[in-house]
This record gives sequence, C-alpha cells and structure tokens, in this order.
Amino acid sequence: MATSDFAAHAVHAHAAPTSWIRKYVFSLDHKVIGIQYFFLALTAVFVGMFLSLLMRIHLIWPAASLPLLGDIKPETYLTLLTMHGTIMVFFVLTTAPQGGFGNYFLPIQIGAPDMAFPVLNMLSFWVTALAFFVMIAAFFVVGGAPLHGWTGYPPLSALPSAGPGEGLGANLWVISIALFCLGALMSALNFITTTLDMRARGMTLMRMPLTCWAWFITAILGLLAFGVLLSAGILLLLDRNAGTSFFVPLVTINGQLTGHKGGSPLLWQHLFWFFGHPEVYIAILPAMGLCSQLLSVFSRKPIFGYKAMVYAMLSIGFLGFMVWGHHMFMSGMSPYTAFAFSVMTMVIGVPSAIKTFNWLGTIWRGHIRFTSPMLFALGFVSLFISGGISGPFLAQPVLDIQLHDTYFVVGHFHLIMGVASIFGIFAATYYWFPKMFGRMMSEGMARWHFFITLIGTYAIFMPMHYLGMAGHLRRYSQLTELNYLHGLVPVQIFMSYAAFITIAGQFIFLFNLFWSMKFGKKASDNPWEATTLEWTTATPPPHDNFGGHIPVVYNGPYEYSVPGAPRDYIMQTDPSTVTAH
Repeated sequence: MATSDFAAHAVHAHAAPTSWIRKYVFSLDHKVIGIQYFFLALTAVFVGMFLSLLMRIHLIWPAASLPLLGDIKPETYLTLLTMHGTIMVFFVLTTAPQGGFGNYFLPIQIGAPDMAFPVLNMLSFWVTALAFFVMIAAFFVVGGAPLHGWTGYPPLSALPSAGPGEGLGANLWVISIALFCLGALMSALNFITTTLDMRARGMTLMRMPLTCWAWFITAILGLLAFGVLLSAGILLLLDRNAGTSFFVPLVTINGQLTGHKGGSPLLWQHLFWFFGHPEVYIAILPAMGLCSQLLSVFSRKPIFGYKAMVYAMLSIGFLGFMVWGHHMFMSGMSPYTAFAFSVMTMVIGVPSAIKTFNWLGTIWRGHIRFTSPMLFALGFVSLFISGGISGPFLAQPVLDIQLHDTYFVVGHFHLIMGVASIFGIFAATYYWFPKMFGRMMSEGMARWHFFITLIGTYAIFMPMHYLGMAGHLRRYSQLTELNYLHGLVPVQIFMSYAAFITIAGQFIFLFNLFWSMKFGKKASDNPWEATTLEWTTATPPPHDNFGGHIPVVYNGPYEYSVPGAPRDYIMQTDPSTVTAH
C-alpha cells in the first residue's frame, strides 16, 4: 500500500478476544503468538541443551551408566547428536528470533495494528508446535529417534533397515521437518505482506528500523528456502515408504539388494544445502538487525551507515543462495565448480565485513551505556567475528578437504550460527522484556548470566578448532579405541566442564525471566530512551497496539544526540522541529 493509506489497517483488523482460549491459546493477536513462539523456543532450547549435556558426559565418561537412561551406546550418541542439531537449528534458532520477537514487534515497529493475516499467523504457530511435538515423539516410538544426523543424508536416512532409529523414528523426523516447513512458509508470507502493506503514514522503507529490514529479508529467504526443503522431505518420505528411488541408488545391505536403483544421494545434498546455507542467515540476520539497533540505542549515536547496513543485509540474503556447494567439496564435484563456490563464499564475506565495521563505527566515541542488552549485543559482535574468521579457511577446497567432518567445522558453525544467534535472542529478551511484560529484568542476574555464558562459550567452542586441526573427527562417540586421539582427551574434558558450567548459568536466565514477570521493577513506557514506535505506546501494548490511534512517522529510527534537540533522542513520531541526522 501507499504508506498514507489507512484502508489496509481496517481490512486486517479484528476484534479483541472475549474468551480465555481465544485470548491465550488460539489467539489471533500477533503479540500473544509471538510469546507462544518464544516459550516454544525456550522449551526447545532446554531440551537441546539436555541432549548436549548427555553427549558431553559420554565423551569424557564413556562407561558411565546414567539414572533412567542406562548406558549410552554409540548409536544412542548419534541419536542425541541428530536430535540436538535438529531441535536447535529449527525450533530455537529459526523459531525465537523470527517467530517470537519478529511476530511481536514487526507490526508495532512499522505502526500496524496486527499482522496482515492473523488467522494464518495463528496456524503457522500451531503447525510449528505440532512439528515440535512430532519431533519429540520420535524418542518414544519403537526403535527410538533416528541417528542419521541433522542433515539427514541418504541412503542412511532413506532406508528403514539402515540402522537403529531409522524406522518409525526417522519417519516422524521427516514429517516434523515437513510440518515445520509449512509453518515457516505461512509465516514468511505474513511477514512479507505485513512489511509491504501495513506500514503507517510516513514509515517509508528507509525509515524502518534495521530489525524490520532483517525480519523482512529473513522472510524472503524462508519463502525461497523452506519450499525446497519441504519438497525434499516429501521425496524422502516416498523413498522410505513408497518404494521410489529419488535418493537411493542400487545398494545392498548385509548382502541383500534393497530394491532401489537409479537414485542419487547427492541430489538430497544439493536440495538440503540449497536450504541449509540460507538457513544460516535465517538464524543470524534477525540478530544482526537487533544488535545494530541496540548498539545505536546504547551508544546514543545514529547507526553508522544505515543504507549500507540495509544493502549489506540484502546482499547477504542474495548471495546466501549461491554458496551451498561449499558444504559439498568432499562430494567429488568438479574442481571448477568448487572454485566457483569458493569465490562466492569469499564474496559473501564483504557485506559481513561492512556490517562489522559499521557496528564498530557506531560505538566509536559513543556515550555507551553498558546495560544487559548492550552487553549481549557486544557479545554477539565478538562471537560473529570470532566464528566468521574460520569461515574463509573452510571456503578453500584444498583446506576444507582436510578440515571437513572434524571438530573445526563444529566450532565454526556453533560460534557464528548457534551461539551468536542465541546471544541475539538473549539481547532481545533483556531489551524487549519491559515492553512485553511491563517489568524490568534484574540487571545483576543478567550480568552474571552474560559473563558466564560468554566465557563459557569461548571455552567450549574455541578449542574445537584446535581439535579439528589435530585431526579429531566429529560424531565419534568415544575416544577409548583411538590411540591417536588419546592426547586430546584433556581438551575434551576441559570443554565438557566448561559446558557443564555454561549450562548451569542458563538457569540464572530462566530464574530471572520468571521471577521478573512477577516481582521485577515496574517498567516505564520507554525505559531505554529509544526512538522506535514500540516505545511510544503503552506497556504492555493494547490489543490494537496503539489504542485506536495509528502513529504518523516523521523521523528515522536512529536520531540520537541531535544538535539543538531538547533531549538526546528524537522519537520517530516527534514532529520535525530540528534538522535530524
């Protein structure tokens, strides 16, 4: 729509709910749906952490017998690895930044009363929740959960007789991924339409906060990527249950022909990684947008190079679809093809570097306020740089062939995709909690949480790079049978103890979250003295976000320290009385 046209707001409006179920369960309110996504991701992250805890225990005490669980066999370890990766990537890193905070704050930040399609929004959450329940159900069926890894490579994932957990558990895994893709596609359509069609008067694209740009670009990536993964999942289900051979060539198991022929395991790899590398940016772009926001807010300075930041995110989204082959250098691809993917992978580092230097330019000589959201934003920048530095090594085929499938890769993607994105989630929680729940979180507990998590993260994942360079392969469940790895056992022990402490530190966050909902200090409407539209409305926001008044936008989102202004910030809704930046 034209941003001056209010008709779109009226078309998409809906009445406030009157029953408890319509208000809190099957709600059409984007704010309630955002909170539902947030708590779904919170549940998933603690499940994922528990699985990683079991893996860490087994790596340093392989003979230990755990209460209720008994011995962890090698196949059990692979099951834990598979489900940890799947739950974290899909139900945490994809769900919380986009589904949680994006759903809650995108409409408010652009001045809309709700998402464009409220019913579709509700459906997208419940399909995603169903996908999570189906995934967890795989633990409890005959044979247990699958062990084919979170990437689901065939023929291991395509043959029910290939190993423990590859029967009904693997079917549930594939069905869960397909359901998640459906929910993500519905959500992506909603985000794109809302951003383009529901902006308030004066909210041009170049006046949107960088958070909105990040959610918008992420939605475009999701629309293009999840459809491919959904198609691949359907084909994999057919291979498993209908006798087709999309991914299974002529193979034998225990000397017996499988009845398949003509399929290509590499086809799955191409389809999966065509989704899989954009998924990295689906997880990290919302954190990039948020941390850009926070560095400006708490440095009391305009963001350095706003348009450059927008174009950098657009470039990352575009180039993200051109580099999937760097996950497949070991697949036997042509050296010329590998060279092309290598060059494109190096090129995508340019917009990432632009964003990094712009973040540094934003905080340079700023009046920095070291609040908990700012600390986690700075932690995000640190992790993004540390994890990103190892990327160019893996982008070179000659080096990747040595480092592929080692702990070097595990350390790289956990830093840049996993924990960096989670630091963005923590920063968003501490920043927006006052607006969502009307109370402040404890700054003291937040600082303990930050330092334990940051130090613990580096203690866990930096040594993985050294393990990888020493030839330590990933997915090994124990090191007792491998003489050449015995010298690396002390490093594994150090990492495991660091993981135990870091996981314990997350309970500080959990306690702070729920304690502050009830006993936290009451928050004002704008406790951070920020400029964007969510801080102009009541706390928590009313049903239609702005109490029947649709805001009019006069300024950009980062007007801080403007000369001649009565305060050190100018709200987006303040009529222009001085010349903004």
